[in-house]
Amino acid sequence: MSDIEQVVLRTRKLEKLLRQQYHARGKGLHQLITSCEERLPHDVIAKLRFVATIRNKVVHEDRYKLEDRKAFLSVCNECEKELTPRSSRFVWRVVISLVMFVTMIALVFYYLHWEELAKHIQ
Repeated sequence: MSDIEQVVLRTRKLEKLLRQQYHARGKGLHQLITSCEERLPHDVIAKLRFVATIRNKVVHEDRYKLEDRKAFLSVCNECEKELTPRSSRFVWRVVISLVMFVTMIALVFYYLHWEELAKHIQ
């Protein structure tokens, strides 16, 4: 995969995340970042600006060579991880509590009706 293709594909993912999760508006990645800058995690803004700058250089400058592809992809991965929403601890607590509650109800049901159920097992 060429540098241009790889850079464009990765920045498209970031643009999509910015539009969907942070309601960003604009054409380019720099405009998207600026439009939702106050809602973004502070440590990811500089990384996104770096990615946007590299993307513009790769696409618009003749004979620009991506110096360190591995570092660029690493920064893209970090940005994607930061921008992807995570389920909150509250949601997980609710889910675990619900599973435990249903399990307890099942245990009580089997305990109360075991003699009747045991007849059908044999």
